[in-house]
Amino acid sequence: MAELTWESAGLTDTGKRRAHNEDAILARPKACMWVVADGMGGHAAGDVASRMLTETLGELDTGGSFPEFVDRVDDALIRINKDIRSHADENFGGKTMGCTVVAMLTSDRVGVCMWAGDSRLYQLRDGIFTQISRDHDPLEELVERGVLTPEEADDHPDSSVITRAVGGQPDLCLDCILFDIEPGDVYLLCSDGLYREVERDEMRDILLGEDPIHERVQTLLGVALERGARDNVSIIVAACEEA
Repeated sequence: MAELTWESAGLTDTGKRRAHNEDAILARPKACMWVVADGMGGHAAGDVASRMLTETLGELDTGGSFPEFVDRVDDALIRINKDIRSHADENFGGKTMGCTVVAMLTSDRVGVCMWAGDSRLYQLRDGIFTQISRDHDPLEELVERGVLTPEEADDHPDSSVITRAVGGQPDLCLDCILFDIEPGDVYLLCSDGLYREVERDEMRDILLGEDPIHERVQTLLGVALERGARDNVSIIVAACEEA
């Protein structure tokens, strides 16, 4: 079975209404690792939290087996959770400080999604656009029960409430999903600043285009900005093909 090669691109933008960008992104395509973090707690708190996370993961050793690497990322996020809480106590008087995280790690044709909060990972395969992660918010159960559609949940007044975040609680509880990877797959990691402005069908259609990866990222960001970009917007697109 032929090896897969990856191409990726990412952008993060303050948006139209926020004074500061509290998001941070990390793309390490050679290590097959991509991360989006959405800070919370206001300027100098949320942006510090998201930057602490991406900088730490950016320096992480990627050697050893894939299971060892996944465990190393998990351990690092647990440490970051404690570091963020300590930083908040020491510098912000215990003020709420933290960030969401969604991370995609891959090895050959196996992928792992790890997340806390409502930043998302989507998969585009054969024209079918699927959300891999599941938001940690009060509305997710209503979506799973069929009371709300995913689109209705995205537009709900309580959609910005999250129940998990890195730094949010003394003990971090991450969700983790294993998924298969096929040549031709396209993956989208994003903060809520994108999917609250751009419909799923629109995201799918843009990703289905034949423009270079970086242009598809720019197009997604452009649509969010045209719609008013009420929050910071962060986007990473990663696509794989057989070598």
